[in-house]
Amino acid sequence: IDENDILSGADESDADHDGVSGRPNYVWNTVLSVESLGRFGWKANQPSLLQQVAGAFQGDISIKSYLFPDENFTANQTDCMGLPDGGSVEISDDDLGKVVLYASSLAVPARRNVSDHSVIKGQELFATLKCIGCHTPTWQTGNAHTLAYLNGQTIHPYTDLLLHDMGPEMADNRPDYQATGSEWRTQPLWGIGLIQTVNGHSYFLHDGRARSIEEAILWHGGEGTSSRNAYKALSAEDRQYLLDFLNSL
Repeated sequence: IDENDILSGADESDADHDGVSGRPNYVWNTVLSVESLGRFGWKANQPSLLQQVAGAFQGDISIKSYLFPDENFTANQTDCMGLPDGGSVEISDDDLGKVVLYASSLAVPARRNVSDHSVIKGQELFATLKCIGCHTPTWQTGNAHTLAYLNGQTIHPYTDLLLHDMGPEMADNRPDYQATGSEWRTQPLWGIGLIQTVNGHSYFLHDGRARSIEEAILWHGGEGTSSRNAYKALSAEDRQYLLDFLNSL
């Protein structure tokens, strides 16, 4: 998605007084040695899929690459000193590139039950409750991707890729670049209905505290408070319609 398109949705001062004031996170781009727009991660703390993948190799499973050649611990963690080390680069540039290519070209799962009355009604409610204020349904991809078939595509990720203050209810009190301890990048919703099928669980949010999509909605605070309260005010039937729509994504 073109950076200018993402930034066009930023409204840091809530100029339209709708209670939603998304803003970008600018993070360190290790490849370019400059600050860049954050796109990936819970707080949009990675500027590219390459850096996201290399950071996961280093941070999650301690595999070093040319981007991150240091072990993922500090000098204060003395028990880590002197442990077996696979060298400054433990995954080749070629293998790293293959993983990035794989992640870049994964297809989005097809939606299901799109013609069901409950799904159609739920989609209407999703807009009525102003969930689309953050979960922007539709985007047009830009023309700068090296995989030409990904350019100029109409996609439906249901995110604005911006930071939103979700209040103390969801805060981890951990700033990340320009993101505060209560700000989070809007989580894309495409594929959310297949979490149980793919991952074998139905835990949501950054720390898995929500055991269902409904619990994730009810944890929304801050800029999401109005939509959360509107959801709670729905009839049981309408709440199920909305959940049916989300499970169709």
